[in-house]
Amino acid sequence: MAMTSERAHAQGRGNEAVKKMVLTAFMAALITLLTAYICHVPIGINEGYIHFGDAFIYIAAAILPTPYAMAAGAIGAGLADLLTAPVWAPATIIIKLLLVLPFTSKENKVICKRNVMALFMAFVILVSGYFLAEGVMFGFKAALLTSVLGNVIQASGSAAIFILFGTALDRMHFKTRFLKNS
Repeated sequence: MAMTSERAHAQGRGNEAVKKMVLTAFMAALITLLTAYICHVPIGINEGYIHFGDAFIYIAAAILPTPYAMAAGAIGAGLADLLTAPVWAPATIIIKLLLVLPFTSKENKVICKRNVMALFMAFVILVSGYFLAEGVMFGFKAALLTSVLGNVIQASGSAAIFILFGTALDRMHFKTRFLKNS
């Protein structure tokens, strides 16, 4: 009898791991599409663009454990850059890994105090990360002129989209209904 209980518990853990991996893959695909193709608006002369992908990196960070959210963000955004502006892929992968860190998936809601505060930290990570990357690639004077404004717009828009979609998910009780065992 004890062996059956242990086996059921192990199988439950396996199912949860598969559920997290599938959700991670789904989020990575969604991030790729929303970054590379849907509402993809080129800005400036540096191959940069405004998109909805970062908002869904924040959503991933609010619903998935940190390592899974980091994978979704890095894979999704990195693949989008490989498809649209490959020169940015290495920087993007690092920046998107870091972008996830201020958020938490441990609350019962997507929009919680910590995740709202995390938007400010994500803003700093995004703007400074791409400023540094562009500074290294093209010079810091050029980065100051071309990188900062576009990334301020990107980070602000992503925060607004995150709050909209996160609020909608919370109204559906998404985390407690669909992710209660995660």
